Amino acid sequence: LVSWTQENNKLVHNCKQQDPQDVFSQEHKQSSLRQRSSEFDKLLRQIQGIPLDRHHVELELSVVFNACVCLTAQSQHEQVELILKQARERVLQMTGCLSGSSDSLVLWRAVLKSVRSTAFHHHVLYLLSLQWAVWLTCCQLNAIQDFHLEISVLLETLKEKGGDDCRMEAKGKFPNVPKLLISPIRLAELLQICTVITQGAEKLHEGLGSEALSDLQAASLLPAPRDLIAYTHLLSGSCLAHMNRPQMALQCYRKAVETDSGCVCALHQSALVYRQLKNSQAEIQALRILHSTLLLPSSTEPFEAGTCLLSPSLFLRSQSLSSLLSVPSALTVLHSLALKCVLHGRVPEGVEHYLDLMAALHSEDQPGVRGNSTDTQVLTKVSSLPKLPSLYLEAGAALLMAQRPADCMVVCNEVIGTMQELLPEKLVLQEPEERSLSRTGDVREEGEDRLEMLICTAAAYLLQGHCYANTKDWKQAVTHYTRCVGLLVKVHYKNTGFQTQTPSPDTDVQWGTNVC
Repeated sequence: LVSWTQENNKLVHNCKQQDPQDVFSQEHKQSSLRQRSSEFDKLLRQIQGIPLDRHHVELELSVVFNACVCLTAQSQHEQVELILKQARERVLQMTGCLSGSSDSLVLWRAVLKSVRSTAFHHHVLYLLSLQWAVWLTCCQLNAIQDFHLEISVLLETLKEKGGDDCRMEAKGKFPNVPKLLISPIRLAELLQICTVITQGAEKLHEGLGSEALSDLQAASLLPAPRDLIAYTHLLSGSCLAHMNRPQMALQCYRKAVETDSGCVCALHQSALVYRQLKNSQAEIQALRILHSTLLLPSSTEPFEAGTCLLSPSLFLRSQSLSSLLSVPSALTVLHSLALKCVLHGRVPEGVEHYLDLMAALHSEDQPGVRGNSTDTQVLTKVSSLPKLPSLYLEAGAALLMAQRPADCMVVCNEVIGTMQELLPEKLVLQEPEERSLSRTGDVREEGEDRLEMLICTAAAYLLQGHCYANTKDWKQAVTHYTRCVGLLVKVHYKNTGFQTQTPSPDTDVQWGTNVC
């Protein structure tokens, strides 16, 4: 028994020696966790080789706790469930309170009842907190709701034993007292706020934001990392926004940013509320701050002492929450900012943003320009930029509005030079129902691309015509307007019931009803 305790404590010591803030690759961290899991599992098998009795129950439950923590950190939920099930069965056998049910909730209630007045009651509560973690990670919110009374007792009991952290430190100095990898009270506090956040997101998704609001506001006072407190303010704001109380929503979003300056979700939601209120200048300001914040290096708050192996992102897996926490990429925000400035009378500022955007798109050190990227947090950054020709044409139009026709000409030449050789001699549009019969997906997509290229090239000629007209070069203006029209007349519409001429080999057949 003493050697097993010493081995457990040695494993715990080795785990805690690795600083969670050290810069290791994800592969290295996972490899280390797998090794620790294997070592705890081996020790647990040795201990469970003998019947459980009251002399070593604290040791066995401590090793079960440590093994499950390592597995939870690796998202090995089925393994955690299996180990917890075996632990429940052994405790029930030891107490002589066997249950004929196979239901997890029934068995947990039986175990809690059987150990209520024992010295190792709190060790069973530690295992219950890990079951709570599994339910939350797997978004089994119904199980958490069904067990909310027992979870409330767990929280109250652990908080009453709040001095246990100090006592555990004192006990930890003795080699024959089994140590734990993480603080159970810190784990329970983390699970408590993550549960409120996840439940709030689900209720908001179901249109029940008013029900979630009070819980979220209460959760903002819980002891938790700043980024999680910021999430409670963010979700409170989202609830208020859905309740048509935009000004109060903006106050909550402001609290979220004040709590955690990196809460870009709150900045994004603020911009959306200002858009709803048609406050364009405030929206532009929010977009500017959002863009600047997204460009900053991502900084993660140090892990809460006592829970370093289990990050909050493990417990915030709800699809509804992920949707609420999604934000546009920095380049998408920059595009929105540029367009918004141009549309609301701030053309010179919008032009500069467009030029920054085009420079960034050509830069080789811009990660995630054309796709989605997810950082190490729950936050998801989504890129939804228009295609490059459309961006160039928007920038060209902005340059022309800013009385910079020469620069507009350069941008339009880029579009024309890229696409001119790829344009078809004729483009035939089909009825939507015909295109599904006549074209496969790949061919249809190619045809759509050619239609877009033709229209973008025509638009570039149109802008160049405006540039020449702006400089009173009427001859060149007419020439470029003619080129624009010449491209558009290449587009023919095939109407059902009418026979059209058989297209030539270099004619692309496409469908649609709107040419421009």
